[in-house]
Parts: sequence; C-alpha cells; structure tokens
Amino acid sequence: MSWRIIVISKRSKLDLQLGTLVVRNDEMTKIVLSEISMIIIESTAVSLTTSLIAELSKRKIKVIFCDEKKNPSCELISYYGSHDTSNKVRKQIAWKENTKEAVWTEIVTEKIRKQKELLNLIGRRQESEQLATYINEIQVGDKTNREGHAAKVYFNAIFGMDFTRTEDNDINAALNYGYSIILSAFTREITSNGYITQLGIFHDNMFNQFNLASDLMEPFRLLVDKEVLDMQPYKFEHDEKMRLVSILNQEVQIDGKIQYVNNAVKIYCKSIFDALNEDDCSLIRFYKIEL
Repeated sequence: MSWRIIVISKRSKLDLQLGTLVVRNDEMTKIVLSEISMIIIESTAVSLTTSLIAELSKRKIKVIFCDEKKNPSCELISYYGSHDTSNKVRKQIAWKENTKEAVWTEIVTEKIRKQKELLNLIGRRQESEQLATYINEIQVGDKTNREGHAAKVYFNAIFGMDFTRTEDNDINAALNYGYSIILSAFTREITSNGYITQLGIFHDNMFNQFNLASDLMEPFRLLVDKEVLDMQPYKFEHDEKMRLVSILNQEVQIDGKIQYVNNAVKIYCKSIFDALNEDDCSLIRFYKIEL
C-alpha cells in the first residue's frame, strides 16, 4: 500500500532504477515506488527522465509540479486510469440528474455538518447553531445555496469578521495550498477509477478541468481549515507547506476502520461512484475525525 509523500524542494535529478525512484542532488536517495502515493516537486530546477515519468503514470502516482513561487501549478495525469475507462466514462455521462442532485445534497450536508462540529469545538456556539439551521433547510441539490450561506458564517467565525476568501494574505495562501493538495488526491482517485474529472455532478465550469474533484473534495476541506486554524500563519513558507502536505498522512475513521486520509479518499470516492451508478446514496461512506 502506497503511503509516502515525497517533496523535492531543491535542485535534483530524478530517474528510475529497478522499481525505485532515484533522487540525485547533494547525495543520492532511493525510494521504492510501491511505497509512494504522491510526489510534490517544489523546485523548478528539477529534471526527470522520460522512463520515470512513464512509470509514475503507470503506477498512478500523483506528481504535482510547482511554479517559481512554490505553489502547485500543474500535475501528471494518465490518459488511461483504468482498463475499462471508456465504459466508465459512458456510465458517467449517463448518471441520472436526480441521482447527482441527491449525492450532491449528501456531500453538502456532510460538509456543513463538519463545519458545525469545528465551530462547536472552538466555542462558537451561536454560529454552530446557525449552521445546524442551514442543515435542516437544505433542499435536494441545495437549490437555496445553504452551502454558500454556511461558508460565510463559518469563515468569519474561525478567521474573523474582516476575513474574506478573496483577500491576499497568509491565511488564504495556506488554505489555497492545502485545498490544491486535497484536490490533487481526488483527481488521482477519479482517474484511477476510470472516470474523467471535467464532468462534475454540481460544478460545471467550462474552464475548470477538475469539476468532479471539486465536487467530491468538499467534506475534506475541513482538514485543511482545521490545520490552518491551528497554525494561525503569520508567514507561509516551507514548514507551513509541509504541515499541509502531511494532512494526507493523518488518520481518520471511515467505514468502521482507521485509515490514512490518502486511503480514506480512495474509499470515499469508490463509495460515491457506487452511489451514482446504483442510484443509492446509502452507499456513501464519509470519514470521521476526533475534534
């Protein structure tokens, strides 16, 4: 089972050698590929061999490339994530509209429920009760946008009344970085299961190639929110980024077992696809954490 998250933060050469990733910089490091779930290449002074890229793609190892500011900018995605990709895509196109709305309702409800629990943990009882009201008001497909109303109450409660998600500050930089890491984990699972990320169940922005990942990741945003709240960053540099990357190796409970977040994403995504294909929202498995 893959579990390692590898971060390359300085000038290096990466190549493949007998099933291992070889990292050459000041010294040489070898890591067995079967242990790796994700590679984040922070430095723009890194070179990779074509044979390594092909093998990483074949093994469905997510590779995230960062720009000159060390922020994620693109990633490696295989053309074919599953042997029956064409069949999976046909199923995806044929998902019933009412089933998609029902699944989206479950996702949004779980997201707001987790936000409510975090607010309750930090003593913001009034705002927590407000989110409980929004949960009770959710309609199928969230047609009245309770998610948006909850988000405003939630972010103002944890980061202050002056906080907005559009502001250029360290908190938003940390949130955006953490969300991009979670999003990448979801794109890997979606493509690994043979589906395409462009076709969402709610998100349908023609300029967003990760609409489905944006849908499915919503309840997992809380993991980033909680970490950023604990950090209260007055700066956002390498150490803060590594804390956010390590979220994928945190433990959560899902389907009655303790799993790393990386594995929880896999189990949750599979359950969502089962729910969509079998028209049964009871198949969805959400994670739990001790707040």
